[in-house]
Order: sequence, then structure tokens, then C-alpha cells
Amino acid sequence: MWIQKQISLNSYPRGFHLVTREIEAQVPELSKITMGLAHIFIQHTSASLTLNENADPDVRVDMESHFNKIAPEHAPYYVHTLEGSDDMPAHIKSSLLGASVTVPITNGRLNLGTWQGIYLCEHRNRGGSRRIVVTLQGE
Repeated sequence: MWIQKQISLNSYPRGFHLVTREIEAQVPELSKITMGLAHIFIQHTSASLTLNENADPDVRVDMESHFNKIAPEHAPYYVHTLEGSDDMPAHIKSSLLGASVTVPITNGRLNLGTWQGIYLCEHRNRGGSRRIVVTLQGE
């Protein structure tokens, strides 16, 4: 069985945000799959998805701080600057983290580790809602 649907995530401020429950709530078809895969893809170049710590919110703060050091705003060597000082750094961060995650499905649930969650990594100061394509494959 294959299922694919587009969903929208709420608008979030810049930073790293747990969105596992938000995704699950919009994809009730997960409950139909005993064993399979969920491929979750973001249709944007200035935000990304990743898996990481779901318990301690300090991890999300530290991730934001670290990525701001890797790709700082106002770097004098940026050529792509017309969309604001946060745009080129957002593209770099998005490329480093990636546009998708794939998670096993077991007994109708995402089979994440005990301390894992899906992060929306919002790299723009005002990114708006984000479009996600979720593809489920399973039996």
C-alpha cells in the first residue's frame, strides 16, 4: 500500500521545533500500516527536517546557536542578499540538515527511539507555514 499526502505545518519562529505530533495528527493513515516506512519531505529551501532529542528543550536552543555560528548572517561574501540577511544562511542550513527524514512504521505508529522526535528547523525569521509531503509505504 502506498499513501501520499501534502500537509501544512503551523508557522513557527526561527529555531528548532518538535513537530512529530503535528505530523502524526495530520496523517491518520499511519494507523492502517502494520509495518512500513514514512518518508517526510519539506518543500522549501530555507527550512529543513531532522531527527533529534525530544526531551530536553536545551538541545533545540543549542542546535540553533551552533548553526548560527556555521552560517552567520551578514557575511560579507554572500552574493544572494535580496531576500534578507537571514535568507542565504537559511539555504546553507537547509542543505546541511536536509529536506527529508525517513522513519519506520510499526503497528500504526512512527517507530522513533525513546528520545527521538522530528524537528522542523525553521531558518528564516518569518518563514510562515511550511508544506510537507508525507509518503507512507507499508502493509
